[in-house]
Amino acid sequence: MKYTLSFGYINIISDNIAEVLVDEGVVMTLEMCEEYDEFLLSHFHGPFAVLVNRIHNYTMTYETRLHIASHEDLVAIGVVSYTKQDSEDVAKLVDLRKVDKLNLREFHGLDMGRGKAIVWLERELSTVNADT
Repeated sequence: MKYTLSFGYINIISDNIAEVLVDEGVVMTLEMCEEYDEFLLSHFHGPFAVLVNRIHNYTMTYETRLHIASHEDLVAIGVVSYTKQDSEDVAKLVDLRKVDKLNLREFHGLDMGRGKAIVWLERELSTVNADT
C-alpha cells in the first residue's frame, strides 16, 4: 500500500517493513521528519524496519540527521543507493550517528539492491522476533 506524505511517499512492504522514497530535490526538514515519525507510529506496533530507496536526489538538514532513525522499535535500516554521492551521504550519516550504533546497511540499486535489502531487513526482524 502506498501513502503520500509532504516529502514523498511510503510503501508498506509487509506488516513490519516500510519503504521510504523522498521526492526529487526535497530538503528534508525536522517538520517532515516528525510527519514521517507520526506515520510510522500510526502504522507499526512493535519491531519494524525501514527501507530507504534513494532513487531521487534529496538532502536532510543537520537537525533531521540527528533525529531520523530514533524510534525505539526500529530494528534495522536498509538504504538503497544509486550514486557515489548517495554512498557518501550514507557514510556521513553513519559517522554523525556512530554513538547511536544504528543497524544500517547500504545496498547498491544497480546490483539488485532493493531485493537484497528486503531480505536483509526480514532477517534482522526475524532475529529480534526470535529473541522475544
